[in-house]
Amino acid sequence: MSFPDITGDIRTAAPELRGALVANAPTAPLTWFRAGGPAQVLFTPADESDLAHLLAALPEEIPVTVVGLGSNLLVRDGGLPGVLVRLGKGFSGIEVDGLRVSAGAGAADVKVARAAAEAGIDGLAFLRGIPGAIGGALAMNAGAYGGEVKDVLVSARGLDRTGRPVSFSNAEMGFSYRHCGVADGVIFTQASFEGRPGDPEAILATMTEISDRRAATQPVSTRTGGSTFANPGGPGGVPKAWELIDAAGCRGLSRGAAQVSELHCNFLVNHGGATAADIEALGEEVRRRVRETSGVELRWEIRRVGVG
Repeated sequence: MSFPDITGDIRTAAPELRGALVANAPTAPLTWFRAGGPAQVLFTPADESDLAHLLAALPEEIPVTVVGLGSNLLVRDGGLPGVLVRLGKGFSGIEVDGLRVSAGAGAADVKVARAAAEAGIDGLAFLRGIPGAIGGALAMNAGAYGGEVKDVLVSARGLDRTGRPVSFSNAEMGFSYRHCGVADGVIFTQASFEGRPGDPEAILATMTEISDRRAATQPVSTRTGGSTFANPGGPGGVPKAWELIDAAGCRGLSRGAAQVSELHCNFLVNHGGATAADIEALGEEVRRRVRETSGVELRWEIRRVGVG
């Protein structure tokens, strides 16, 4: 499938754009699932002002979606209408000042954790266990291994759909379990976090332990989107999503080349050649079986976008 090429119209409306515009760009290489249809337009802004220029010029009826490292994203096979904004190098900077770490929304969570550790800032090591970038972590209040974004965030900055700068304190983010209350349409561009004094070697050892635990318990070396469903009981809740999935007999369940991981059954895996439809349908079958066996309605953590 292909979409009408609107890149010329965008260039005319926003002549000072510096970032790359690509029509009908494949999205599978941009996501960890390695599946899905094309984006009508892929835009990689040079920096925040470049992104603001695009948003200010873009007609309101053209949808905008944002992607960082693509770990928590499934683009449906029919593709993604509108503009897919990919936050690249211009959004990957990390700076340390005292006990505060400022990071661009495109910075990898693991790199932020490492920068904090090397500076002797404790409290951010949990980011080592989150496979993604800071923008996605903000958007879903990502958490792992006893920590959540809400525990360490000072403030976040971004752009609204018109390109206007917006900023939020921790309280204004409206955080709850795996949820951020900021209005749809805001694209996060930067965040500031604060930890507490710690010993760099001890923090790095904690990060190594987190990495080892992930490797032993999660299918980290496969094509997967990370944790598929939120734990219905919230952080530390019982039962956990994987326990409900296992009890429903879904461990190892497959559809085409998509499978519920044998190692950790709250992960869906593309063994090669799975379509986005295969992956999503498998997830829905898991939800159906869990609902029938436990009465619990699992909520997707994986962001599913585009048309079928």
